[in-house]
Parts: sequence; C-alpha cells; structure tokens
Amino acid sequence: MFNQSTKVGKVNGEELDYREYQQRIENMQERMRQQMPGASLDDQTQQYIREQAWDQFLREKIMQAQYEELGIEVTQAEVTDQIYGKNPHPLVLQYFADPQTGQFDRSVLQRVAEQVKQDPTGQMSQQLLAFDQMITEYQKNQKYITLVHQGIYYPKWLAQMEQQSTAENANISYVQVPYASIADSTIKVTDAELNKYIQDHKALFEVKENRRVEYVAFNALASAADSALALTEFEKLKAELDTTPDVAGFIKLNSELPYYDGYAPRNSIQVPAKDSIIDLPAGKIYGPYQDNNLLVYAKVIDRKTLPDTVKIRQILVAIQPGLSDSLAKKRADSLESVIRGGGDFAALAATFSDDPNSKQNGGEYTLTPNGYFANELQAVKDFAFEGNSGALKVVKMPIGYAVVKITEQKNFGPALKIAYLAKRVDASSTTSSEALALANDFASKNRDWKTFEKTVQEQGLDKRQQNLGAMDFVIPGLGSSREIVSWAYKADKGEISPVFTLEDKFVVAVLTSAREAGTAPLEEVRPQVEAEVKKNKKADQIIAKMKSPATIEAAASATNQPVLTVDAISFATPFIPSLGFEPRVSGAAFNKAWGTAKATAPIQGNGGVYVLKVNTYVPSGQSPLDYEQQRTAYEQNLRQLTDNQLFEALKKKSDVKDDRASFFTAN
Repeated sequence: MFNQSTKVGKVNGEELDYREYQQRIENMQERMRQQMPGASLDDQTQQYIREQAWDQFLREKIMQAQYEELGIEVTQAEVTDQIYGKNPHPLVLQYFADPQTGQFDRSVLQRVAEQVKQDPTGQMSQQLLAFDQMITEYQKNQKYITLVHQGIYYPKWLAQMEQQSTAENANISYVQVPYASIADSTIKVTDAELNKYIQDHKALFEVKENRRVEYVAFNALASAADSALALTEFEKLKAELDTTPDVAGFIKLNSELPYYDGYAPRNSIQVPAKDSIIDLPAGKIYGPYQDNNLLVYAKVIDRKTLPDTVKIRQILVAIQPGLSDSLAKKRADSLESVIRGGGDFAALAATFSDDPNSKQNGGEYTLTPNGYFANELQAVKDFAFEGNSGALKVVKMPIGYAVVKITEQKNFGPALKIAYLAKRVDASSTTSSEALALANDFASKNRDWKTFEKTVQEQGLDKRQQNLGAMDFVIPGLGSSREIVSWAYKADKGEISPVFTLEDKFVVAVLTSAREAGTAPLEEVRPQVEAEVKKNKKADQIIAKMKSPATIEAAASATNQPVLTVDAISFATPFIPSLGFEPRVSGAAFNKAWGTAKATAPIQGNGGVYVLKVNTYVPSGQSPLDYEQQRTAYEQNLRQLTDNQLFEALKKKSDVKDDRASFFTAN
C-alpha cells in the first residue's frame, strides 16, 4: 500500500513498467548505434527515441486488442510457410539472399538453421525467435488491414452524383456585402458569447496538455580575463599545429571541433573569419578568432578545384544478419563488374539496393556540399566530389558498401581543406559566481509574476517564453532543461521558479499558463474566436438589412452594392474567381430549388454575405469518366488514407494514460 508505483503509463488497462520502458529505450539506442556507428545520440535524438519506445508500446497493446476482438491469429504453420514455403516473406527474401547474386537462396537459410543448432550461447536462437515474432506481427497486421480494405467501396450512385456535379458550370450574377464594410469597433462581444462559440465548435479548439513559461537567463560567459588566460595556453597549441605532420590526429586530440578530411567549396564555408581564411595559401594559419564561446585557429591544408553540384547513382549493400562484411564486399564487387560489363544500373539498383530512399529512382542522388546526406554515407559524398565524372567505384562505409557511379559534375570552383583548432573559453569560477549572484538576487526580489514583469522591463532584461510538453527534455536556446520542465508541471500559475543551473546559464522562470488536455481556454484563442464571433454578428446585421430580397436588384438596392457577374463556377471547385474560397456560394449556385428562376436567400460566406442568381447552366465540356477507373482510383486513395490514419484513429479512441513525466525529473 505504501510502495511507489513503477508504472509509467497504460493503454486500455494494459500497464507499462518503468523497467520495461527503459529496456525498450536501450534496445532502440543500441539499434541506432549499430545503424550509425560512431554517431552521438544527442539530446534531440534521445528525446526521439523515448517517444518511439512509448509509441511502440501503444501500438502493440492497441493492435493486440484489435486482433483479439476480431479473432485474428497467426499459427506456427503460417510462420513456417512464410519462411520455408513456396512464396517466402519479404523479410526472408532480404535476410537470406545469396551474397553473389542478391537473390534469395534456400541454402543460406538452411546454413543459418544449422548454425543455430550449433550455437552454444543461444544468442542465434533468440535472434531467430525475434525474427519469427516480426513475421507473426507483420502477418497479423496484414490480416487486419485486409479486413479494413475490404470494407472500402465506391458505389455507382456516388459515381453518378459526382459525374453530374462536374457536367455543368454556372454563370451567375451576385451581390456581395463584405464584412470589412462594417468597422470592427462597432461590434461588441462578451466573454459569454466567445465561450459559447468555443463550446459550439469544440473540435476546432482541441489542445494537448501544455505549460508555458517565461524566463530570464543570466549567462556565465567568459570575461576578458578568462579569455586572456585561455589564449596564453592556446598559443602553445598553435605552435604545434604549425609544425605537426599529423594534423588530423593533432586536431582530434586537442580541438573542440572535429577534423573534416574533405574539401569545402569556397562559397559553402561559413565561419566568422571566412574572408581572411579563404585566400590563405596552403600551410598558412589564421587566428585566433572567436566563434561563439570558442577561440579558433584555422589552418589551410590544401586547395583544389571541385564542382558545387554532383549527380550520382548508388547501389547500397548493407551489412546485416546473414550478410557479413566480407560477403557484402563480394556482392558489391560483383555488381560493379556487371555494371562495367554493360549492366543496367537502374535495374540493378531497384533489385539489389538496400537504400529505400533511392532504389525506386535508379539509385540517383543530386549532391551539394551543404545539402543533407546521411553521415554513414559520407565516404560516398567524398568520392562524388573528388572523383571524376563517369568514375565507378565500390566505396567502403561503416554500414556496408556502395557501388557508386558519378554521372555529372558542374560549376567547378575553388575548394579548401581546412583544419580548425578550437578551444572552449569557459567562464572562471569567479565569473560564474558573479552570474549566479545576479540570478539569485533577481529570484529573491521578484517572487510574483507582476514584479517579475516589472523588473524585466525596468532593467531591460532579455525575457523569452516557451511552451513545454510533459516529456520535453530540451528547451531551444537553453539545451538540456528537464528540471525546468519538471518544475513547470508541479508549479502553480504565476509561481516564480528557483534558480536553475544549466551548462553556461542560470535561469529564473515564471509559469504563465497551465493548460490541461481538452478544449482550449478563451485566453489562449481570444483573437481567433473574437474574429469569428464578430464576423457572425456582422452577417446577422447584413442579413437583417437585406431582409428577404425578391430579386437580386432588390438586394443591391437594400445594401447599396453593385450587381456583379462571374462565369464558369463548378460545384466541385469551391474557389471562385474574384471571390476566393467560398464553398457555400458554389453550393448555392447548384441548388435546384432556386435554379435560374429566382435569387437565393442571403448566404453567409467567408468574405461577406451574398445573394446570387444563376443566369444559365452551361456544359462543362468534361468527358464522362469510366466507372471502373473512378472506382479503382477512389478505393486506392481511400486505402492509402486509411493506412496513414488508421492507427492514429484507434489511438484516439483508446484509453491512454501517460505518467512518464513523473519518472524523469532531470536529464
């Protein structure tokens, strides 16, 4: 009864224990490290992993409930058939392929099965069990999706209605009274009216749980004395940089900035002292200069002429279970030989490449020096810029091998290889203590929101604000800030925080908003709601002035507005020339109750109130569509929409409770 709960959340009564959640996070971290060897898992990546682990738990529990309700099962016989049957599962085709041809090879599958039997550690058995489970879950999901897809149908009557809606266009005359013709200042609204609008349109104002803080940061930046002391030590390193034969090794050991063993085009170099650096001859050093809190010396290692845009084709052969490094290399070498012998690169990429981002377009990439390209493919990028157009090569990478062909290089210009020796200039204990004293003084003298705001204005302090989710770990501009988030979710509105000590800052915050999940409070959406309520009141005034005009000329006379015309209005297109997005107007133009005989009743549109009269209906000239083509396209689009949104809909209908925030009070 007195034990603290270890449940970080639950969905539909199924609980997730903190230890299991942590294990899920660690498993995902390990997989990411395997996929990107050497990559650092920064704060943003860690936050992404935590959310992925949580979503994985939700998906498992929500979908399992669906499977049980519908009686969806996958037997061991089905799994066996997916592995050893005539039509193996796509995962089997991928993992058990011949290293020479890339084609599925049953002998590879049999060898793996024998190795499992001979493995004394049992690790391969666990991996194979996990593989079976992947296939089981995939098959369950496929059965579920198939059931949903079978419920999608496009009936003939609907096709006929859509055909009719596009067969004619309407030419109309209309009178418009713009809302802007009534000054906002003349329309008075009350909070009761605004709140009623929110309640009547709850779906438009659904919000998630949220806290908003305003904060002041006292920077513990290095003083001139701190910089002078750091510079004395830094100059000794500069002398070594000038003479060392191993620049890369020296930078790795002594610099805060990594060594990039490649060439950067002159126009892509973005450092504070760019103009002084780019014209240096090879071997010369510039500096020191300051880059944020770093002192930097820049040494030009070499200069070349390189392109600023390169097009390549690539086939990625990734190292994975069943395909070792040596086998991946042999497969890549084989593919290179086939291409040199006249093989179709695009066809080979579509069949053999493990890169889902490019295999469907023949392995093509267009590269620029500053454009994004995955870190694990950096060696490919280096070859693309430093090789010659038409060159073909097998490139070694941390994740495997790539068969790369340079198809085009253009816009050649100077490029530099530069080594940056950077030393962080940290504040001394004296400087840091002075910043802390300022923060403590501010916090002690400003214990309520009103005083906080007044002092900020009087002292001209840089106040910032941020919306915080319960599981946020990082605040832009502050970095790792989990303690601030945890405080915000325990504090009362208007409460002043203690002084938070971050890496190089001391922060004092005030909680300005504590919003729970549900419908947004008026104070957060007042401008939007006021605009809509005032528009509705203006519409009521205009309609009352129009009364019920018998003709469009009567409407024009009552409102002192001209009668205008517009042609070729389509029922299927709510955008009307000269009027903009007005779906009610396009709808009214095809209301047969009015037809061409009389004017419509006043219509409350987006930009004003309208009265219109259809002058004539004319054929649109569109050829009737084939029903089967319409049905196929409609059902295919709806299946895609379902695949994208089905799980989110199931999650919204589920009873989800997220208590993770209480277990993460610090970074």
